[in-house]
Amino acid sequence: MESQSVLNHNSLKAILAEVNEVSNEDIRDEIVSDIYTKSKSLCKKVVSQQPAMYRSDKLDEIFTSRIWGFPIMLILLGTVFYITIAGANVPSDMLASLFGYLEGLLTSLFETMHAPEWLHGILVLGLFRGTGWVISVMLPPMAIFFPMFALLENYGYLPRVAFNMDRLFKRAGGHGKQSLTMAMGFGCNAAAILSTRIIESPRERMLAILTNNFVPCNGRWPTLILLASLFMVTGFSGATGTLVTAGILIGFVMLGVVVTLSVSWVLSKTALKGVPTHYTLELPPFRKPKFWNTILRASLDKAWYVLKRAVIVAAPASILTWVFANIYVGDTSILMHFVNFLDPFGKALGMDGFIMAAFILGLPANEIVIPILIMAYLSQGAMLEIEDLSKLKQVFIDQGWTWLTALNMMLFSLLHFPCGTTLVNIYKETKSPKWTFMSFLIPTVIAIGVTWLTATVARAFGWV
Repeated sequence: MESQSVLNHNSLKAILAEVNEVSNEDIRDEIVSDIYTKSKSLCKKVVSQQPAMYRSDKLDEIFTSRIWGFPIMLILLGTVFYITIAGANVPSDMLASLFGYLEGLLTSLFETMHAPEWLHGILVLGLFRGTGWVISVMLPPMAIFFPMFALLENYGYLPRVAFNMDRLFKRAGGHGKQSLTMAMGFGCNAAAILSTRIIESPRERMLAILTNNFVPCNGRWPTLILLASLFMVTGFSGATGTLVTAGILIGFVMLGVVVTLSVSWVLSKTALKGVPTHYTLELPPFRKPKFWNTILRASLDKAWYVLKRAVIVAAPASILTWVFANIYVGDTSILMHFVNFLDPFGKALGMDGFIMAAFILGLPANEIVIPILIMAYLSQGAMLEIEDLSKLKQVFIDQGWTWLTALNMMLFSLLHFPCGTTLVNIYKETKSPKWTFMSFLIPTVIAIGVTWLTATVARAFGWV
């Protein structure tokens, strides 16, 4: 009986070894590839292929190539950024001038009516000015970015991006479908949390939920685009400046992807240990999108929805910011008490107390961080009105901003805690206060650590 037991044990070990060998990722890919090749050869014998399908296969050989896949992806992303930045500058300035002119008319109207100063402050300097800045800063880039992204999606390119990223996520211990949820996060992190339902494994779905925040969503794009345009391209102008700005934004996107993969790898080795599951991604054929229909739908469904949400959140936030800036406790306003409390921490991270306050007050939606920051600065008398975005840089400089301030605010915006809507969705999907808190804590700690390290290194080398 003992020899039989030893024999069974050895047989079991041999079977397990063979299973592990067969489950090797390269062997699995080879098996799937052989099956596909065999199926394709059989189809050729009995099925007549349309020219469009043939062209799609040829394009896939380029867009999903190990050599050309990632460079093409970066070029297309850079092109989207370039067109967005180049196309948004002029309408943003025009909208800012329009709202500045309308603010002057409203101020004159309130003076004519002898309205109380506090009413003018709340409705004009608070509500109207804050809402105007949300529209000026957000509407033009969103009206360009979302339709272009929708065209890539309808043409069938985004599944190719997921295919290219699949290998990286599997090596990081996650699921290949995490690349799809990450792509959804470029539009909205809150919606991306719901899209993680496509991942069957609870462990890998949790990985996707905890790391989705590290790609910039629609609420962070205006902050990144604005600060990159104002501070990161000093010495460049015209098309060259726009090109450099697009390159910087690509760098931030790549940093977000690297952080996503790194955190996924660490969590898969610690709190969320496990073996990655496999899946086969079927690529749909390329198709010609309905150009104007896609642009119109993306503008209405995405850009308008996000703008409406931002305005709804920004309106009360703008009023609240003005109220805090104009109600005094002693000789200092409530806003300045809050800012002064946060200022030492903000300075340690290369920013200031106003920026920290803007991120905290902007928790309901990332879209309102910049408008809150502008209102907080303007409440200190930096400027009464801003007629175009170029003057906004002077407001920041008057508050002591340097290139380090802009860089670290961009880094913090990219990496910091999810917005309130995303946190609510995380709790609804996980039903766990613990994991909801972890989804807040992990990016916050990383954002603080990265900005502190950047500020410390810059100061140590005397770069600021």
